[in-house]
Amino acid sequence: MTVLGCIADDFTGATDLAGLLARSGAAVNLRIGIPDSPPSETADFEVIALKCRTEPEAEAVAETKAALAWLKQTGAERFFWKYCSTFDSTSQGNIGPVAEALMAELGAAQTIYCPAFPENGRSIFMGNLFVGEQPLAESPMKDHPLTPMRDSNLMRLLEPQVTRPVGLANRLVVDRGVEALQTHFANLHKDGVAHVVVDAVSDADLTTIAEACAGMSLITGGSAVAMPLPAIYREMGLLEAGAADAQHIAPQGGTLVLSGSCSAMTRAQVAAYLEVAEGFRLDPLELAEEGVDAAKNWLLSKPAAAPKIIYATADPKSVGAAQNKLGVARAGKLVEDALAELATLARDNGTRRFVVAGGETSGAVTKSLNVDKLSIGREIAPGVPWTYTNSGGYDIALTLKSGNFGSESFFADALEMLT
Repeated sequence: MTVLGCIADDFTGATDLAGLLARSGAAVNLRIGIPDSPPSETADFEVIALKCRTEPEAEAVAETKAALAWLKQTGAERFFWKYCSTFDSTSQGNIGPVAEALMAELGAAQTIYCPAFPENGRSIFMGNLFVGEQPLAESPMKDHPLTPMRDSNLMRLLEPQVTRPVGLANRLVVDRGVEALQTHFANLHKDGVAHVVVDAVSDADLTTIAEACAGMSLITGGSAVAMPLPAIYREMGLLEAGAADAQHIAPQGGTLVLSGSCSAMTRAQVAAYLEVAEGFRLDPLELAEEGVDAAKNWLLSKPAAAPKIIYATADPKSVGAAQNKLGVARAGKLVEDALAELATLARDNGTRRFVVAGGETSGAVTKSLNVDKLSIGREIAPGVPWTYTNSGGYDIALTLKSGNFGSESFFADALEMLT
């Protein structure tokens, strides 16, 4: 029986969550999209990756409710709604609307919001989210092409997205321990507060929060607040002790990096990888005029084993110029469709190891490769594991990297790990 059913709002976030849960040695299944058939061969932790972060609210709510219905069939009684550690959302959602919809389905009177990930430089203090030492609104996330984050205060960000009151459990409460935090939740509940933002600046804070919330039917947050749950569930007798890590053999074949993210870290990673690999840059304006043939011809001209990267990664000014001419949705779709088509072409011509950067890109690529389930392997960087699957009859290794994760040498490090 599944102990925890998880829903993630994009594909990189799902692999991030699955990788952190798998650190414990527990069995983790990562499903790409909602499975078409009833649950079978389920794991202790089932993670469903959706692509609903920037969908219209009604579509996102409907999709997550369908995922919840499937997860309920696994026997799970506890659920986790995973979103980005930078709280990526618009003033309308989809973080809040989805959380309220899941609460209604589960009969949950209260839930928490904790996107902190200290290991990757994401912390929450007095309700404000920091990226490293920068408030969210002063970080590069302020220029995100789809979800620009112009406010650092999570309570102010969440309040317009929900219909019930929002409260805060600040760092001083968390520091007093599990019982004090649970008492604080109970007092907020008496005051009608259904949505509680919780501060966290360290892994110790995350453990306190996870212990205090382990009995909740719904927890929401970034992946790191779920990381302590396997050990807690073992202590509660809900999870068997000491499952062995799955063993994976890296498939032999060519390599390819595909990057659609325009985050500051991914721009640095692309620049670093171009020092050791050949690259082809996709320009949305050129794709609109000429299609993807030039990129396909370039890819086919290169040996499968040669280090290479195809990328649409660009600075905010260039991204904005393309969006102004094509529209935000069309500019993004042109890039996603091109990278998806190139991934399939590469697979059919001998590529077996893919590094993919960006949530929207990861969704497009996995869909194109007809991937519906991933086995979780070793982490390359915190929250970014290698995963393994079969695509078109070929065994492939695939890593799906959130834009801001990893060091500047991430692409080379990832491929080196497989050797």
